[in-house]
Amino acid sequence: MSIEVGSKLQGKVTGITKFGAFVELPGGSTGLVHISEVDDNYVKDINEFLNVGDEVLVKVINVEKDGKIGLSIKKAKDRPERPERSERPARPVRPSKPSGRPARPRGGKGAPPRKDDFESKMSRFLKDSEDRLSSLKRNTESKRGGRGAKRG
Repeated sequence: MSIEVGSKLQGKVTGITKFGAFVELPGGSTGLVHISEVDDNYVKDINEFLNVGDEVLVKVINVEKDGKIGLSIKKAKDRPERPERSERPARPVRPSKPSGRPARPRGGKGAPPRKDDFESKMSRFLKDSEDRLSSLKRNTESKRGGRGAKRG
């Protein structure tokens, strides 16, 4: 019997590990149900859900070239289909400039900065930066025993 992705088969649990369970399929081949494919809820211990010898319905989720078969118990369960979501209402579109970009309000963030504002901000930044750097050097030199540190 050929095993195809998407088919549902009845199998028997032949071994359990901390990462999943091995299931013998019809025809003698064996596949693995990863612990994340056992139940819809989080599975901490697979032994709470499966035992060796259990008959389980599995769905084939992948067949690799080297013969490994990936199985899922939770995908094999028949579930009622979810109700479809309603469409979102359309968002209003902002008017755009002829260039195709959205219009920006004048003043505030969109206005170009004045030159004297930039210069004053830059000088404040440099002053703060120098103050912080000198304070940092003073504190670290005294802790490391650098120049001028007290020894005792």
